[in-house]
Amino acid sequence: MRTRSKSTLFLIEQLIVIAVFAICAAACISILANAFFLARDSRDVSNALLVAERVAESFKAFAGDFEKTAEMSGGTRAVLEDGSEVVLVFINEQWQVSDEADAHFFLKLSGDYDFALSNLLSSELSVVRMATGESLVAFPVAVRR
Repeated sequence: MRTRSKSTLFLIEQLIVIAVFAICAAACISILANAFFLARDSRDVSNALLVAERVAESFKAFAGDFEKTAEMSGGTRAVLEDGSEVVLVFINEQWQVSDEADAHFFLKLSGDYDFALSNLLSSELSVVRMATGESLVAFPVAVRR
């Protein structure tokens, strides 16, 4: 009868150990990649909230004046067909105001007067990721004129 040499058993054992380490390494890389993406998304939401709060405070300080808010925030003001006003601010990856070509995010402040509620200007402010259309932050802003 033929017996296996010790070197063959050693090689098989080494292959099993390498396979186990490869599986563990793949699991660790997957976990680290997910952690990286969660951290990036969390950073983006935090920055979006800071930008949105700054624009909302400017909007309230200027008593709902879209033109002054757009000027202060570095955005542009537009009047839509239905008469409502919009401020758009384009933001690059470093969360600096930029032009539309370099933008990764945009802030949209839109509003309309509700004369039934004592001349209350009710607005919606949102920060959106341009690539996916995902809204990072959205909240209402109301100003009494």
